Amino acid sequence: MLQRARPFRYMCRSDQAFVTLATNDNYAKGAMVLGKSLRNHKTSKKLAVLIGPHVSEPSRAVLQKLYDEVRLVDVLDSGDTAHLAMMKRPDLGVTFTKLYCWTLTHYSKCVFMDADTMVVTNIDELFDREELSAAPDPGWPDCFNSGVFVFQPSNETYNKLLQYCTEHGSFDGGDQGVLNGFFKDWATADIRKHLPFIYNMSSIAIYTYLPAFKQYGANAKVVHFLGKMKPWNYAYDPKQSTIKGGVQEGTTHPSYLLQWWSLYSSCVVPMLKEEYKDQPFNFFEPSCQEKEEEEVVQTTPQAQFSPPPLSSVERKQRWEQGQADYMGIDSFDNIEKKLAAFLK
Repeated sequence: MLQRARPFRYMCRSDQAFVTLATNDNYAKGAMVLGKSLRNHKTSKKLAVLIGPHVSEPSRAVLQKLYDEVRLVDVLDSGDTAHLAMMKRPDLGVTFTKLYCWTLTHYSKCVFMDADTMVVTNIDELFDREELSAAPDPGWPDCFNSGVFVFQPSNETYNKLLQYCTEHGSFDGGDQGVLNGFFKDWATADIRKHLPFIYNMSSIAIYTYLPAFKQYGANAKVVHFLGKMKPWNYAYDPKQSTIKGGVQEGTTHPSYLLQWWSLYSSCVVPMLKEEYKDQPFNFFEPSCQEKEEEEVVQTTPQAQFSPPPLSSVERKQRWEQGQADYMGIDSFDNIEKKLAAFLK
């Protein structure tokens, strides 16, 4: 276990913590920005990050500067009950790792936050909530989104979750399906466990319900960069403070993306440079692996040809299924133009 004590000036409450997970260096970048955003907004809680074995030493060193606790988690090599469960359900590897947060029993209460989230104001009031408190998922509001949730560490709960995984699996293949299946009464049992959407506002939802974003978006407390494109997948020009190549509509909201990059550029990059020293590394470009994956997507036959236009009925069905064409006809600009024309 890697740990680093925080200076006393943070005045942390030692029995409560924000917890996140970084399985590789890319998600470690997200965890760094998340940790810095929590510090900047003067949280009084401890910060803990679970990391996978693929997180590099320089990244671990930076995380140790930002987090009170950096704990290495390797479920595949643990030899405990999780290892046994893994043998039966190897498809849920990352899920098992995330569930490990319930073993942090030296905390009385925690708030888990995915590494692709960023806080824009203090959210310590979440610790007044009980397990399992979470915001509704924008795609299926009777389910909660597992990107932000309040929980109470417990080895008993952890073992029950592992048992549930092996017996029932996950209806979506990930942790959200497992947690919604386990905490199955979330939608109906206690409305106090329904967090307002501003505590887990997804950038995708901004485009699917633009009027609500215009009405309530200024009150957002946590931004969640859902979807395939994460902030670190973009390239950034630190001199111009701009995203290179622009932002594809519907993938994320430009202002929040720039906030993420501003925090990463000004606060995280200096710490990374200190750790990498003379090692060649471009802190503002996606990794080689990410570029290769992007090129594969762009050169597939399906990507080379435009699909035939959809009928109004087909478009309506796509919207109802959460499959709007955010980068095309259903882009932010087009929706705004449509609304403007309608209001006139």
